[in-house]
Amino acid sequence: MAGHSKFKNIMHRKGAQDKKRSSLFSKLSREITVAAKMGLPDPDMNPRLRAAVAAAKAASLPKDNIQRSIDKASRGDAEMYEEIRYEGFGPGGVSLIIEALTDNRNRTATNVRTAVAKNGGNLGASGSVSHAFDRMGLISYPASAGGADAVFEAALDAGAEDVQSSEEGHEIWTAQGDLHGVAKALEAVLGEAEGAKLAWRPQTMVAVDENDAATLFKLIDTLDDDDDVQTVWGNYEVSDEVMEKLA
Repeated sequence: MAGHSKFKNIMHRKGAQDKKRSSLFSKLSREITVAAKMGLPDPDMNPRLRAAVAAAKAASLPKDNIQRSIDKASRGDAEMYEEIRYEGFGPGGVSLIIEALTDNRNRTATNVRTAVAKNGGNLGASGSVSHAFDRMGLISYPASAGGADAVFEAALDAGAEDVQSSEEGHEIWTAQGDLHGVAKALEAVLGEAEGAKLAWRPQTMVAVDENDAATLFKLIDTLDDDDDVQTVWGNYEVSDEVMEKLA
């Protein structure tokens, strides 16, 4: 889903998927392999793998690449990836949660720390910002899935907790433990989602001015260029006026 939704990471800002397709494909393939290794290699029997495959399809990852990533886990020759979460602050006092999948903890920690420090931020201890976010399920649909009212009703019937719709698409929020149940119920009504994953939803937002927004986006771009970094969540809110100036 394109756009600059205040809840989404940089991968979903307008144009970013095209500009960074190779990096995005690498991240998606890594998530598929990890998901397949942690559970059954069958998307129908493995909710995390099912969500990873759906996200890969939405980003146009070739079918052969998807199957190759699953087979890699099934053969047992996949790298040993570790899930790591970093917390810290960016320009303008923005809180950031950085999620990574890595086969080298020291390399990733150094790269993340350097990227943050060079772009007006600093890393904090575990729990330093996550207390200001809610751990929830996030299901994404394109605008073509239906109108705001229809999607809201479908989400309500499926057991979702909140829906946010715009001309760019629909974000459906669920309780953490309800993610896959709600996603399955919605699929019967709206079709396959663009993505279904656990997310960090900020409890309060921080408005960012033009100068801080430029540095913040540079920071997130730098993090996104790192294949180990899967997702960057933040509590930043950038107005349309600021976005237009930065375009």
